[in-house]
Parts: sequence; structure tokens; C-alpha cells
Amino acid sequence: MNKLTCFELNIDQHIAHLVLNRPDRLNALDMTVWRELDEVLQQLHQANQARVLVISSTGKHFSAGMSLEAFGESVSMDDQSAEGRAAIFDMLGGLQATFTRLETLRIPVIVAIQGGCIGGAVDMVTAACLRYASADAFFCIQEINIGMVADVGTLQRLPKLMPMAVVKELAYTGRRLPADKALQYGLVNEVLPDAAAALKAAMQAAAEIAAKPPIAIWGTKQALHYARDHSVDDALKQMGWLQSGIWSNPHVKEAITAFQKKQAANFPDLAPLKSFKDLA
Repeated sequence: MNKLTCFELNIDQHIAHLVLNRPDRLNALDMTVWRELDEVLQQLHQANQARVLVISSTGKHFSAGMSLEAFGESVSMDDQSAEGRAAIFDMLGGLQATFTRLETLRIPVIVAIQGGCIGGAVDMVTAACLRYASADAFFCIQEINIGMVADVGTLQRLPKLMPMAVVKELAYTGRRLPADKALQYGLVNEVLPDAAAALKAAMQAAAEIAAKPPIAIWGTKQALHYARDHSVDDALKQMGWLQSGIWSNPHVKEAITAFQKKQAANFPDLAPLKSFKDLA
């Protein structure tokens, strides 16, 4: 992997901690951030050192969202012809795919949020599994305030997490949703006093997840996401196939024995993956 300029990545005790570290720019999202995030997620997906990913940031705000400069420099939006407008579809698909990687990653993703989580940052965190927020955190669908529709996942994922009427209010008005309301509506798992406490809560959850069998965590994430988007009957059928494919008597025995003896269990890592490009 190339050297990261926008993030810091550390893997310890099976927990990957990815820190967005551009506080002088309010951790705004430009194409460099997008590319580096995409590369890190691909690496974590193919490797097997990490069993859970925690994402946090630095400074006053989690992220001010898409850098406005990116629209004038890195992102070309040609609305002068049908061909140019059609090309926007494919460009957006690439941007959307990066945040979808958070959702399809083989390991759970936890986010610790402080201060503002604005615009594209909302797209990002809604693709995560768990969200812990500081008391000063707030969420804003900023796109409507700059004359556009949120287009990288917020409008598709937020209604799965919060009441539709609340999502519409936020999307139509561009109002800020404070942390306490986000907790009330189910967007965040817990509100903590400050950024340090939010990160501590995220890391505690990560440690508990990392102690479980990675293949069972993988299967649980698969089942939950499938159930979210399908009928109960379809999801139950999928669950039968999924469980039959990953069931492990040794894992169950190890978990029960560890529980009875009040000791840490020992489970194998997920198998590393190879891209088809790496195959001979």
C-alpha cells in the first residue's frame, strides 16, 4: 500500500484503527481522501490481520464533508451535453463504491464521531455498523444547502436507520441533528461526554467483537445486511444456507469452554483473499 497522507492506520490486537488526520482542513473529503480510503479498505478486506475496523478523526470536527474545492479541481461535472451528464452517473458510481466497501467489508466497522459530521461524512458513517458520538457531535445533510441532492449514500441508508419523516426533514431543510436527537432516533449507539470518551467506547466495542470467532462475525454481518433488504422468509432461507456453510463444532466448543473457564477463547483468523489479478 502506498504511504497514506490523509490517514493514519494502526492494527493492534486484531483491531484496525484508521484516523482521518487533517484537522487543519476540518477533515474535509477530497479525492485524495477518497482514494486512500478505498485503498485501505481493499487492503483490510483482502488481508486477515484485523477483525474489526474503528474509524475516528482529529480536531474539532469529524469531517466537514466534501471539499468544495474538489468540485472545481478534481471533479468535473459536465452538464452541457447528454453525453457529459451520462458520464456523471459513472463518476458517482465510483464515489459510492468506496463507502459501499465499508458495508461489504468482511469485518464490522465502528465510527467515533466528534463535532460536525457533515455532507459526505454522513454518507460515510451511515455505511458503518456502529456509531459512537461525543455530546457536541451533530449531523447535517449539507448538500441541500449548496443546491444539490445528497448522492453518495445518505438518502439510501439513513432511512434504514431512522424514521423516514425525520430523514426527510433533515434532507429538505439542511438542519443540524444534534447528538442527543441522533441517539433518540437510533442513528448513534451511544452519546459520550467528549471525543476521547466516544473513541474509548468504540474501541471497547471493537475489543469485544475481536474476541469472537471472525467467521461467525462475518456470517452475522452478512445475515443482518441481507435481512435488512429482503423479506423475512427470504432472509430465513439465506440464513439456512449461510449457517450450513460456516458452522464449526470446534468454534462452538472453544467458545463454551472459554466461557466456562472464564478465559479468553482462541479462534482462527479469516482466510486472506487474493484478487483475480494476483492469481497465476
